[in-house]
Amino acid sequence: MNTILRRSVLGIAGLALSTGVVAGPLATLTDTTPTPAAAAAVQVAKPDMDTLIPHGTQGKQSRIDLGDEQTANVKAIIEATKKAGMGERAAVVAIGTSLQESKLENLGHLGDRNDHDSQGLFQQRPSSGWGTVEQITDPEYSTTAFLNGLKQVEGWQDMPLTEAAQTVQVSAYPFHYAQWETQAADLVAEHWTS
Repeated sequence: MNTILRRSVLGIAGLALSTGVVAGPLATLTDTTPTPAAAAAVQVAKPDMDTLIPHGTQGKQSRIDLGDEQTANVKAIIEATKKAGMGERAAVVAIGTSLQESKLENLGHLGDRNDHDSQGLFQQRPSSGWGTVEQITDPEYSTTAFLNGLKQVEGWQDMPLTEAAQTVQVSAYPFHYAQWETQAADLVAEHWTS
């Protein structure tokens, strides 16, 4: 009798186990709908173009393909902007400026091709007080230095990108920044929440 009882218990346990293995994953697969609160927590809204380009673009827009180093520099600019407590529009201005100045490449001294002693993502000059060579070739430092300059520009938020950038950079080509606004906004939209 013990043998029959043991076989029955083992048979029932085996049936329960095999049904559980089959039913368990299927039940889990059919019940994966997240609650509205969970779905909202996972999805983070990307900035919209009205926030990123509030004044529209000026002139013909340019665009370049980015490599891994340039994309890493975009992310570094965005992180430094967030650390500075500034929003998406500041990141657009910074990235647009860097696109014009260095094509988002952290440039060292270029010898005879160099504009004076300009270096880094923003082509900042040690001789103009932007920092040491080591500092201005550090993406976080150079972005923070640029943003500190931007904060000093009264009403920069209400200026087209090219005016805000020129006020900080004092370039010999003040209107060249405008051409990068669309790509800068696209990059901020893509990477702000990543």
